Amino acid sequence: MVRNVIKSEKVPAALGPYSLAIKTDSMVFTSGQIGIDPASGEFVEGGIEAQTRQVLTNLKHVLEASGSNLEQVVKTTVFLQDMNDFSKMNAVYAEFFPMNSPARSTVAVACLPKNALVEIETTAILID
Repeated sequence: MVRNVIKSEKVPAALGPYSLAIKTDSMVFTSGQIGIDPASGEFVEGGIEAQTRQVLTNLKHVLEASGSNLEQVVKTTVFLQDMNDFSKMNAVYAEFFPMNSPARSTVAVACLPKNALVEIETTAILID
């Protein structure tokens, strides 16, 4: 089985010793993304909605760099700093996954990298 490290200039660099994504023969496993704008290196302004939108945009770019896309996502894990943000995050999430949404787990955590409000990771199928 082939294992390739995925890189993309369109997303923020990894904050530590990990890859943005790993691509195998048929799957892509992304690391969690947070709501950092790759151009500024800072969090986008606008709270949970803006950070969720940036996270999913970053994931879209990582998936595209690997030969997949959001339509091929089979599983996501959402990490929220505050479960009270669930409905706002969920509304933005639905914009990116309007039909045939992937399986998903959502958990509240004590803290996220750089005090992010949301982090999301994905598992996707490669496009044939």
